[in-house]
Amino acid sequence: MAKNIEFHFDFGSPTAYLAFTQLKIIAERNKTKIEYFPILLGGVFKATGNNPPASVPAKGKYMMIDLQRFADKYGVPYERNPYFPVNTLTLMRGAVSYQDDGDFIKYTEVMFKNMWIEPKNLNDEDELKKVLIENNFDVDDFIRRITDQNVKDKLISNTENAVKKGAFGAPTMFVGDQMFFGQDRVEFVEEYLNDWFLMDIYLKNPKIKKNKKK
Repeated sequence: MAKNIEFHFDFGSPTAYLAFTQLKIIAERNKTKIEYFPILLGGVFKATGNNPPASVPAKGKYMMIDLQRFADKYGVPYERNPYFPVNTLTLMRGAVSYQDDGDFIKYTEVMFKNMWIEPKNLNDEDELKKVLIENNFDVDDFIRRITDQNVKDKLISNTENAVKKGAFGAPTMFVGDQMFFGQDRVEFVEEYLNDWFLMDIYLKNPKIKKNKKK
């Protein structure tokens, strides 16, 4: 029986968007499920001492090229968001709030679309309301959700738990106790899903590794 995929993500990460497009395909192909964990990337950075790639100008410039390469490879639309970086606190609270009532996937697709396919300034309250209304989300209900203390606490808990498990950025995926970081590791996720039992033995037994090298 295949293990589930844990997907720890923030809408503010373009690589999380790219991973999202591929994990759905991988999960279906391998007859497994995705467990979604909305996190706050800024909180992960603060807890781990990590920084956004764009904080290094040369790295940020290269990343823009690389993102398009991966979008082309995956055959998915992608457009750089001119309003980046976006404070995603409100958006991620929204994701947490919709997890239990069936609108989570729809909400997630809408937010990724309006961040990285048809980029909007989701920092702007009026723009966010417009996006919600256009996609049949009740704005008053949304405000009630994101101001709920349980939702706020859950987002904090998700973020802290991701860090405890070893996450230092987003997207971060886990299959069992194995961590995979970045959209460029989704192929490894699928490889591990296919052979997770044997891979567990291999990764946990140094003697097997040593003999394999011989």
